[in-house]
Amino acid sequence: MLQFFGLFVGEFVNWMNKRLPKYKKVFTKEIFSEYKKEFSPNYILMIITAFIYMAILYRYGIQKNFLENLDLIKYLILTPMLLSVVVIDYKLQIIPNRLNLTMFEIGLIFAFLYGFSNVAISINMLLGMLVGGGIFLIITLLGGLVYGKEAMGLGDVKLMGALGLYFGLTNIIIVSLVSFLICAIISIFLLATRIKKTDEYIPFGPFIVVGAFISIFVPSASLIGILMNIFTLGLYSKNN
Repeated sequence: MLQFFGLFVGEFVNWMNKRLPKYKKVFTKEIFSEYKKEFSPNYILMIITAFIYMAILYRYGIQKNFLENLDLIKYLILTPMLLSVVVIDYKLQIIPNRLNLTMFEIGLIFAFLYGFSNVAISINMLLGMLVGGGIFLIITLLGGLVYGKEAMGLGDVKLMGALGLYFGLTNIIIVSLVSFLICAIISIFLLATRIKKTDEYIPFGPFIVVGAFISIFVPSASLIGILMNIFTLGLYSKNN
């Protein structure tokens, strides 16, 4: 059942990708008539969304208590917005403010809901917001001072701040490290193969999204171990 819902959500992502960059409302009174005019389903996006939904359900399962299902619900809601970030940022090199704001507002709601079971989780999510956005803001400001231009867009800063509300303090740092690592590998490949030139812009949003999905599916303890091994060139595993 969830996979069919995922197909529907995938097409909704396609709708968002067409509307948000043009500053058009996603939900309107004439949504069905307008959708009919612009009908051109993205089957690849639909299948990807359905697959991710099934994977999230398998990873977190359905619990009897509503509060115990918050992780499942949170990531099911976050998924279409993350996919929209990938498509829009890749095509247009922007992350719409409305998209970041929606993620931020929903994240605050979840931070409030988690407080009913454990206030510490809510505090951790708020710290994740500050640290996630703070790390990227510092990088952006330093890039401006050193290179005379932004090292990354403010859309990335807002995105990381919003995602901090979903992943919390530890996991948003992991998302940051994973996204930088993947970006470095892909960028080196693109430059080495001359697919991209050194002065060409490479959107960072898709790498953040990949890091986010990895954090959703892989336990944080495992990711910390992997990252420690990479950054210490294997010395971490030898000492443990």
